[in-house]
Amino acid sequence: MDLTHVLLLLVAGLAAGAVNAIAGGGSLITFPSLIATGLPSVAANVTNSISVFPGYVSSVAGSRADLAGQRRRVVRTLPVCVLGTAAGCALLLLTPARAFELIVPFLVLGAAATLAFQQRLRGLVGHPRAMSPRRAALSLQAVVFVGAIYGGYFGAALGVMYVAALALILDEPLNRINALKNVLSATVGLVTLLVFAFFAPVNWAAVAVLAPATVVGGYAGAKLAQRLPASVLRALIVAFGTAIGLLLLYRALS
Repeated sequence: MDLTHVLLLLVAGLAAGAVNAIAGGGSLITFPSLIATGLPSVAANVTNSISVFPGYVSSVAGSRADLAGQRRRVVRTLPVCVLGTAAGCALLLLTPARAFELIVPFLVLGAAATLAFQQRLRGLVGHPRAMSPRRAALSLQAVVFVGAIYGGYFGAALGVMYVAALALILDEPLNRINALKNVLSATVGLVTLLVFAFFAPVNWAAVAVLAPATVVGGYAGAKLAQRLPASVLRALIVAFGTAIGLLLLYRALS
């Protein structure tokens, strides 16, 4: 790895950490950057998953004020988040990726559209306040589990997907939902780190460059997200999610 590659990864890590904290999808910055340094796709994918984990942790630290009162919710969702991530990691390591690569763009675009038309969709599925406690609890567990599978497998735009789905089932301001998303993303990141560190071809030199940069970017991005009005935050997430989905679709079809 030469100096140009190091500088590329530093800039990518800062940007990705901030984007992950605000909207999710920072891996679409770091993953191509790792490919540009000459890493094969699988090695770049697992190296990226490990590299962005510290940035997720700093995002949680930066958004801790918006986690107030959500401790019970976090504790109840962490087990299914761990199980779903482990399943996603197994899919990555044991199965061909082509079919999933074709599905991923539509998942991302669907998540962005879900958030964009959240109020209309609530009219169809019902406002969170109208849900019974049992239905709300089961819906939350299902969303966390499915999102974690995706996060363990690929993970790009995981934050977009989580925010979009959680906004349909939780009667909370978007900033608090974003803070919960940061916790779930950090949990996914921890599990992928543990699995890939032992069973995947990680490039630790690239991790050493990227990881500290994502920490700085993640903390700064979380602080910025707290100050953004809900409408602006929603627009940023929708715009970024749409761009990511279209980019993934182009890559999958090219």
